[in-house]
Amino acid sequence: MAEKIFDTKRKFVRVTELRANGLVEFDFAIGEPELFVELILPAAAFDEFCASNKVTFVDESGRLKMDGNDDGQEWNWSLRDATHQRFKQNT
Repeated sequence: MAEKIFDTKRKFVRVTELRANGLVEFDFAIGEPELFVELILPAAAFDEFCASNKVTFVDESGRLKMDGNDDGQEWNWSLRDATHQRFKQNT
């Protein structure tokens, strides 16, 4: 079996929201799009950031969302998800 190589030259951006005040919320990943940080920048700074990092854009549909009904998926969430959805409560 071939070993998958983590390529730090590959950089990904997934835009999650364009705010009315001109800020861009996005996920930024290096190597693999599944491991990312959430960032916010003004639109002009976002454009410069993407150009200087030579990013590949990933669409929102490629992102897994938190779903309390899927076993093993309860840890698959982001801070953005947490602001828009309640966590599953164990009773």
